[in-house]
Formats: sequence, structure tokens, C-alpha cells
Amino acid sequence: MNPSIWKLFSIFFRVGAFTFGGGYAMVPIIQKELVEKSKILTNDDFIDILGVCQSMPGAIATNVSAYAGYKIARYKGALACILGTISPSIIVILVIARFYQHIINMDSIQLFFLGVRPAIVALLFVSLLKLLPSVPKTSFSAFIIVFAIIALHWLAIHPIIVILSCMIAGLISEKRRESSLL
Repeated sequence: MNPSIWKLFSIFFRVGAFTFGGGYAMVPIIQKELVEKSKILTNDDFIDILGVCQSMPGAIATNVSAYAGYKIARYKGALACILGTISPSIIVILVIARFYQHIINMDSIQLFFLGVRPAIVALLFVSLLKLLPSVPKTSFSAFIIVFAIIALHWLAIHPIIVILSCMIAGLISEKRRESSLL
């Protein structure tokens, strides 16, 4: 299915407008829109996009938007998706900047953020549950998951180092597997 550029822009504009909590909170919404609702991408395509984008510098939501848009409709798709993703934030930032001194101490604003934080945790958890079935059920995958959790949470190793380490481990594992088949 090849959607119009306008449809891509509108999908990502909605994602950008109604997702709070940063890029990782956007990922499950993007997945729901592109894979489940509009069936523009398969879940495997989305997992591949997510994997590549997590290893790239920059904001995850923008990277996913750009790569998904490119995969769907090349450069025009990438541009439409990026503009759709960032436009709501730019609009909101400009409005907040204009009225910042008037709204910063409003109780309703503080309560809004108090309610949004747990919802963001739930979004990330649901994303994990949806993506987990596509992870190969191997001892190597289990090792990588456990290693990453320990390295990120308990050892406080920078995520870039963890991602690069896991990428290298994956490459080595695949090369060993290929050489054992020969």
C-alpha cells in the first residue's frame, strides 16, 4: 500500500500532537498507526526500522519518522513524516514561549504533567509487550537482553556503548553461525 504524502504527514502530525513524554513514548503510537491501523508497514519492517534508528544519533521519534517515511515513499515520504512529527512540537513551543510567565505556576499545568507521567510508563510497557514476540527466542537474545539491562540500569553504562556492544556481539555471533554452517 502506497499512501499519499499528505496521509503520511497527517499520520505523523497526529502522532506528534497527541504523544507526550518524548520520542520513546511516540514509538508505540507510530507502530499502531503504521502497522496495525493503516497496515502500511509489517511488524517486522517496523522492528527493523526501530533497530536501525536506535543505533543512530538524534531523537528516536524523528529518526523513526524519517526512516519509515523513506521506506514508504522515499525522500518525499521522509520529509512529510519528519515535518508531521516536529510541527506540533514547534507550534506548542512557540505558544508556550509566548505565554510562559503566565502559565508556569498554574496548578492545572502541574496536575496535567502529574497525570501524564504514569501514562508514558504504560505506553512504553505496552510497546515492549508488542515488540517482544518478534525477538528471536534464543539463548543469545536472552543474553543480550540481560546484558543490556544490567549494563544500562545497574552499571550505568552509556546507552551508546551498550548499543554498540550489542551490535558487535550480534555481528560476531552471526559470523560464527555462518562459519559453522560451511
